Amino acid sequence: MTSMAGRVMVRGVRWYQRRISATTPPCCRYWPTCSNYAIEAIERFGAIRGGMLTALRLLRCRPWSDGGVDDVPQRFSLFYRFRWSKAYEEPRYWTDSTIPPASHGNEDD
Repeated sequence: MTSMAGRVMVRGVRWYQRRISATTPPCCRYWPTCSNYAIEAIERFGAIRGGMLTALRLLRCRPWSDGGVDDVPQRFSLFYRFRWSKAYEEPRYWTDSTIPPASHGNEDD
């Protein structure tokens, strides 16, 4: 179960999804979208650790990024994308046949 701070953060992200993201064109280069990543990270690791993973994800999501599939790690590590990390998880990249259908819409990010 998520802490009170985590629940507040998740509600804030959901508010963003409904009020702001739903009215703007899609711009996230990753799947799941940054807001869905944030919700999953906070629910899985709590407000502090999930918030840190979310902040790093937002820093990765920039116009010159290649994008791709960037799931929340299975176990917490700020360095799960670095090969030297014991928690390293191989990043996966989109191909036209693997883009999930929900990522084409404007509803999440």
